[in-house]
Amino acid sequence: MTSLDITPTLDQIKALPKALLHDHLDGGLRPQTIIEIADEIGYEKLPTKDPEKLAAWFEESCNSGSLVRYLETFDHTIAVMQRREDLVRVARECVIDLARDGVVYAEVRGAPELFTTQGLSIDKVVEATLEGYRQGMELAQSEGHEIRVESILCALRQNHRDRDAAKAVVKYRDKGVVGFDIAGPEDGYPPTNQLQTFEYLRRENAHFTIHAGEAYGLPSIWEAIQYCGAERLGHGVRIIDDIDFSGEQPVLGRLAAYVRDRRIPLEICPTSNLQTGAAKTIAEHPIGKLSDLRFRVTVNTDNRLMSRTSMTHEMNQLVRAFNWTLKDLQRVTVNAMKSAFIPFEERLAIIEDVVKPGIAKVAG
Repeated sequence: MTSLDITPTLDQIKALPKALLHDHLDGGLRPQTIIEIADEIGYEKLPTKDPEKLAAWFEESCNSGSLVRYLETFDHTIAVMQRREDLVRVARECVIDLARDGVVYAEVRGAPELFTTQGLSIDKVVEATLEGYRQGMELAQSEGHEIRVESILCALRQNHRDRDAAKAVVKYRDKGVVGFDIAGPEDGYPPTNQLQTFEYLRRENAHFTIHAGEAYGLPSIWEAIQYCGAERLGHGVRIIDDIDFSGEQPVLGRLAAYVRDRRIPLEICPTSNLQTGAAKTIAEHPIGKLSDLRFRVTVNTDNRLMSRTSMTHEMNQLVRAFNWTLKDLQRVTVNAMKSAFIPFEERLAIIEDVVKPGIAKVAG
């Protein structure tokens, strides 16, 4: 038994260096920030102006099982992210909150098109967000936290503005934007609708991930990988549907085997998946079996406000549900860094100089 074979406490988990690949900027605001900006801009639709009650309302709405209530939560966050200064603030606070949770590397995504209703251009949105991340990294460093945050630009499947976001990915690729993503409803909006955009990104040697296999299932995953060329799968948990557990040993179908053999990363967001119906409890979540079968599993937050979660909370739940040890947490963290959209040597440096020494220090 090595020092990494111990079951970590909550305090030990909080102290671990963490890597995060799937976190939405408009799903991670501080409740107090929403209230303050709403007051400044005269936004009157918030259900309450009490920060604690507002946090509870977001979580309850997302747990309600009502898609209407779930989508309403984003109406509020998007409404307070229409001015440049507000985007800078939200991005800055996002970085600080992640750093205080032990995150040392994060790729935070947002759909620029959502923040243009009051006159900002796509470019202005991207630049404001990057400025916020830069300020956040400086402030985090002043608090004693080293963190690197990069940006992924999303397009919404249903809005047909994917080429705008893709062009911005290429334009800002050396200034803090590392990749592209499509989000929004899977059912009725297959990733092949954006096939020309993915072909453009591949011609430009640009990285992209695709939300697939969160709610819809195997056809979405298959299209994302085999037609569109996704390097990572946003969620991807429904790959479990292509594995037969009826015998003594699990038998992988052709798609599941392909995903595992190619080491295609799964950006799994456990708490969020409970809210969208991928599993009823953490103990029943596919991540346990997928990790045991050595898929390239990563652990993520998705929407920290809506799920009232953090990386520490996600990891703690998995430790309690599946008896994960420090070794398991190191594996998913290294998986995330291996899968990051930054240059190889920079990924390796974070693994060898930050992640592994940091976890060894916690292990004692």
